[in-house]
Amino acid sequence: MPGTPLNARAVTAAVIGNALEWYDFTVFGFMTVVIARLFFPGDNDYSSILLTTATFGVAFVMRPVGGIVLGLYADRAGRKAALTLVIGLMTLGIFLLAIAPPYSAIGIGAPLVIVFARLLQGFSAGGEFGSATALLIEAAPFSKRGFYGSFQMASQAASLLLGAIVGSAISRGLSPEALDAWGWRVPFILGLVIGPIGLYIRRNMTDTEAFLHAKKTARRATLGEVFRTHSREVLCGLGSVIALTVSVYVLIAYLPTFAVKQLKLPFEQSFTALIVGNLLLTVLSPVAGAWSDRIGRKGLSLWSLAITLVVIYPLFAWLAAQPSVMRLVIVQALLSIALSGYYGPFGALIAELFPAHVRSTGLSLAYNIAVMIFGGFGQFIVTWLIRVTGSQLAPTFYVMGGIALSLIAVACIPATRHADVDEARDFNR
Repeated sequence: MPGTPLNARAVTAAVIGNALEWYDFTVFGFMTVVIARLFFPGDNDYSSILLTTATFGVAFVMRPVGGIVLGLYADRAGRKAALTLVIGLMTLGIFLLAIAPPYSAIGIGAPLVIVFARLLQGFSAGGEFGSATALLIEAAPFSKRGFYGSFQMASQAASLLLGAIVGSAISRGLSPEALDAWGWRVPFILGLVIGPIGLYIRRNMTDTEAFLHAKKTARRATLGEVFRTHSREVLCGLGSVIALTVSVYVLIAYLPTFAVKQLKLPFEQSFTALIVGNLLLTVLSPVAGAWSDRIGRKGLSLWSLAITLVVIYPLFAWLAAQPSVMRLVIVQALLSIALSGYYGPFGALIAELFPAHVRSTGLSLAYNIAVMIFGGFGQFIVTWLIRVTGSQLAPTFYVMGGIALSLIAVACIPATRHADVDEARDFNR
């Protein structure tokens, strides 16, 4: 089958870059408590955590910039060129985090190194989603776009799972002193292994026929064209991303900090819930993506969001009433099952909003603006909300608001899909 090698390489190239990006962002979130002590010492735990979560969010300021620059680059030079550059920049950012000296060694220079590394990672990550998703959708048989696109979110969940396993192993296996001294660096060092592998794979892939066709027949991609002719699609895509980003960065990445600081549960045991939840998302996202190829993406997405919106507050109220690791696991598992119906079709749902010659740019704009506003500073906002309201359930209000906005956005998505040259190709063979 002529298309098989390209399809396999496209999935591998997209998955390994996502693995690196999301693994790194995940372990930074999981290590917030430790990094706060070492790099952002303050008068109290609250100020240290706030400064660290703000640094977590600083990377997202650069994401729209990286999304625009690298998205346009992907639509002009190709998916291969953009994805190769992205993974090189990501690896450099992880390297800086792995070797950064603590505040006790170099003073103010320590948090500056962390901030610079996060800005670099934010810029590179800005180009990852749009380019990788475009690659997956364009390499897929037209009748299997939902299934292929699901590997975008499945790989993110798998990376979160890997980060949770590594975080759990380190926090359980090391004493607090060893964790502070050197153990917190281990997850970042392990992440460096992925970089050279991903760089090799991406340098040896080929661009999709859809991109090559668009390059020959379409105008040169410009930011002005995206806003002028696809503003509705950008807005619908942006709104659709909100539920995704608030669930990832609040319900998943922030969970260890929430479990320790608000529920008073052991730090190392909070990772059990993350492992269970992300394992479910990794397995169920491709199932939901394939299902969306049969029944439609929009309806499945709306049902998934509606169910999640209804159950999230009762679940967290039940958890806060009697905090325990078992209840935390159950809550995370149920939410992951509900969200998988949205995560699975998500890649194809928003990729089909844009034609191939502006697809990476359109996806990058919609995705990164939403992630910057609602995800990057989500942990900071939630920490502040808990402080000012005195309620442990403050995170649920933030997530519920994000899901409600996405429900409206998905409902407004046009029924038509951009097929490019895919229907003309014998993709259903």
